[in-house]
Amino acid sequence: MSYVIDVLIIVALFTLYSIIHSFLASTEIKKSLRKHFGDLIAFYRLVYNIFSIASLYLLYEASPKPHLIIYDLPKPFDIIILVPQFAALMGIFWSFNYICVKEFLGLNQIKRYFNKSYNSELDEESTLTFSGPYKYTRHPVYLFSILFLAFRPTMDLFYLTFFLLIVVYFYAGSVFEEKKMRSQFGEDYINYQNAVPRILPFPLKVYNPEAIQMNDEIKE
Repeated sequence: MSYVIDVLIIVALFTLYSIIHSFLASTEIKKSLRKHFGDLIAFYRLVYNIFSIASLYLLYEASPKPHLIIYDLPKPFDIIILVPQFAALMGIFWSFNYICVKEFLGLNQIKRYFNKSYNSELDEESTLTFSGPYKYTRHPVYLFSILFLAFRPTMDLFYLTFFLLIVVYFYAGSVFEEKKMRSQFGEDYINYQNAVPRILPFPLKVYNPEAIQMNDEIKE
């Protein structure tokens, strides 16, 4: 019974974190800050990222740690399982290679602010990429992060609960992200959505926007 209570507390704390995190990431909040603070919104992305990491750490510290072992892989499987985990880590780096990491972290925004070149964007300039892993999944960072967290030599109840909550959070986050992308990029992103899986690349498809454009021209 104590394990059930621990899990419920973890779920409640993570839900609170997710609500706060999503609220602060909402366009409405950013527009309000932009209205009141003007170009100082350039600092928002970096502050938001720092807050997200710090609050996640506090969530971890505040959560109960039910130490119920789900599995503990014996040798040599405890070493073998690190191979796909390392591959997933390389996949994360591969994914970041196709986006602007400085923009993601919030550093470019601050640079534009001090260069007095900050324009009308809220906290970042979104870009649309169909290259690399983005040809196979719309959210490769989420995919490889999930795989990295999943391949683990030892699994206890606390980690399993946290892992499942993160998977749900990633999926929910992708829904909100894609709503913003559809608003910004319109038909281009809708075509992308229709052609490529959200997170898991099944069925495996390779996105080719040139081919889609050619088909549209033929239909016309």
